[in-house]
Amino acid sequence: DKTVSLRKDLSEMHEWITQAEEEYLERDFEYKTPDELQKAVEELKRAKEEALQKEVKVKLITDSVNNFIAKAPPAAHEALKKELNVLITSYQQLCSRLNGKWKTLEEVWACWRELLSYLDAENKWLNEIELKLKATENVQGGAEEISESLDSLERLMRHPEDNRNQIRELAQTLTDGGILDELINEKLEKFNTRWEELQQEAVRRQKSLEQSIQSAQETDKALRLIQESLAAIDKQLTAYTADRVDAAQVPQEAQ
Repeated sequence: DKTVSLRKDLSEMHEWITQAEEEYLERDFEYKTPDELQKAVEELKRAKEEALQKEVKVKLITDSVNNFIAKAPPAAHEALKKELNVLITSYQQLCSRLNGKWKTLEEVWACWRELLSYLDAENKWLNEIELKLKATENVQGGAEEISESLDSLERLMRHPEDNRNQIRELAQTLTDGGILDELINEKLEKFNTRWEELQQEAVRRQKSLEQSIQSAQETDKALRLIQESLAAIDKQLTAYTADRVDAAQVPQEAQ
């Protein structure tokens, strides 16, 4: 009987739709590791593609039902047409929901990758600060050399807050959804601790270098005064010598 065959096809398709909904849309997903998240994205992509491939079968069933209705007595029309409409609606909803969930998870995965990218960039900057702090630990030379070291450290510290703000926002977006929250919190705590420690150390180093510059400037000034004094005495002694003045004839300091 053609009606029985058509109802069987409709029933099988309904079963597949129900199974797909239970497997991909009604099951609770937990994403505690990047691998789990990536696997979920791939699974939903396959499910979405599989659902789209079923479109051919839905079309065949639709054509078969419509052909049967065109030839069958009116009594058989209404029930079959209703079942077909329910199937088409359920199928379209499944495709829409699968596609929506896949897109959402793709955005979540992209958000995670972006967070890692910003963390990597900021950690590279923190590495530069560490190297700079080591380089300025025992600066040798006068006020000019120390001032150059201070300037290079201050230039490095003039780092925009944009990346750190992005890290904060991306992390908040993910953890609000309960996605990779433990891992993200661990990474953020490590990053923020390191950031704060290096910021504090950089501020201390800046103050230390400023004090060293002041000390070096005072030393340079003292040395310059001594040199000027020695030059004046040398000039005076040279004049005494040229005039063949005896040491006993000149002031005590000249003697």
